[in-house]
Amino acid sequence: MKAASATELILIRHAPALNDGRLCGRTDVAADVTDGARLRAVATEVGVPAHLIVSPALRCRQTATTLWPGVDAHPDARLWEQDFGAWDGFAFADLPDLGPLPAAQLAAHRPPGGESFADLCARVAPALQDMSAPDSTVIVAHAGTVRAALACALDSIPAALAFEVMPLSVTRLLRLRSGQWVIGMVNWQPTGPG
Repeated sequence: MKAASATELILIRHAPALNDGRLCGRTDVAADVTDGARLRAVATEVGVPAHLIVSPALRCRQTATTLWPGVDAHPDARLWEQDFGAWDGFAFADLPDLGPLPAAQLAAHRPPGGESFADLCARVAPALQDMSAPDSTVIVAHAGTVRAALACALDSIPAALAFEVMPLSVTRLLRLRSGQWVIGMVNWQPTGPG
């Protein structure tokens, strides 16, 4: 149960992207929403959202619609995945090897024509601050968006890069009236087959 002086944000990464083994930040690919058991388990874990916000990406909108048919989802362009610029659409195996960068340098690194993880965090943080409903707000977005929210909660952009964010995973955060954050759960996934 959340405190009356807190805003609960429940972040869900979209269902697996049909990306053909390619990096798809801004490339608008569909989601694989065929695993009904996993989708039902996530919907049950979260409940019916009073407020549903989505990245405008097709994979996020499809996931939200499949999880909660008939619930209005409000798009927010600030929740898009990181813009990987010239690297977007590259096969994962063909991405440049950046070598062993310290987390702070990795967070600041911009792909050609794209944005860094730090840039993504600067874009996402105001969106999260604008979400202050007294009821829980559910956000269906991307791994990068979830990590950006964790960066806010940790007050550390580099530290948030250490989190794995799996498809259809649930992360729960509380933002207290004081501005402090509480991390309730990260990367929860249904157990069992799927």
